[in-house]
Amino acid sequence: MKIINRVVPAALAAALLAASAAAFAQAYPNKPVRLIVPWPPGQATDLAARIVAEKLSQALGQPFVVENKPGAGGSIGSDQVAKAAPDGYTLLAASSGPISIMPNLQKIPYEPLKDFAPVSLVAAAPFALVTHPNFPAATAKDLVALVRANPDKYTYSSSGTGATAHLFVELFNSMAQLKARHVPYKGSAPALTDIMGGQVNYGIETVASVVSHVKSGKLKAYGVTTAKRSSAMPEVPTLAEAANLPGYDAAAWIGYTAPAGTPREITGRLSAEIQKAVQSADLKQRYVTLGMEPEANTPEELGALMRREQERYGQIIRNAGIKVEN
Repeated sequence: MKIINRVVPAALAAALLAASAAAFAQAYPNKPVRLIVPWPPGQATDLAARIVAEKLSQALGQPFVVENKPGAGGSIGSDQVAKAAPDGYTLLAASSGPISIMPNLQKIPYEPLKDFAPVSLVAAAPFALVTHPNFPAATAKDLVALVRANPDKYTYSSSGTGATAHLFVELFNSMAQLKARHVPYKGSAPALTDIMGGQVNYGIETVASVVSHVKSGKLKAYGVTTAKRSSAMPEVPTLAEAANLPGYDAAAWIGYTAPAGTPREITGRLSAEIQKAVQSADLKQRYVTLGMEPEANTPEELGALMRREQERYGQIIRNAGIKVEN
């Protein structure tokens, strides 16, 4: 009987704790939530995060106020969230650059895998391999054969050394066994301008940045970087199939994170609402016009993806010997 008396209070305490946590999650949010975007307005992360923030505001009955805090490749805004109170009222529009890539290239004031509580993906941004329309290769396989047969003859652009676009080309070149010369630019717009002008031979840039040029005939698209075709360019095959590169699957990810220590009840509730939001027809259509794909997952799944992506980018950077000045 004494044993039972000990067990019952413990069970009761556990039940009360669970009920309290559930009530806490149901009460959240009871005031406006700040969403820090570490990029300027109009950038892909900003646009995707705002669309989802609108849905969360509608579903949870509180404003999700977007604040742009750009600078230092996204690290300034990211650091602000890392140091915020872990109460669910400050969130980060997280993305590949400041979370998965920068830790492998330079010193940053936060540790992505320790200082953030994952919430959910909100979008994936596919990229596409493009050339000038007159480039002498009819298919992706032809391009691979041509560049492979002429080491260092051809050039490829990127939106900057160590940028996502650069790493995706390096991964493509490595898997296809290509040796070409890198021409870095300050942004995708000048990089694409020189491809269209014939000054550079090929590049891999976001579907969002190339789709209008492909449709107007100023660029030729050979394949997209993801395992599935892009909703914005469904006629373009994947590079995995078009270039005979099984396993080539790369996209920039965009998601929500919170400061480490944010209760799982809060991140779980936000994740559940985001998963509902990305299923809505209007959100999907808005994403298609932006060249992005709707994605959502659980906090645990996003955490696992963050670990995989940081390791994956690190391997690409090490294999290519990429270095940037701090």
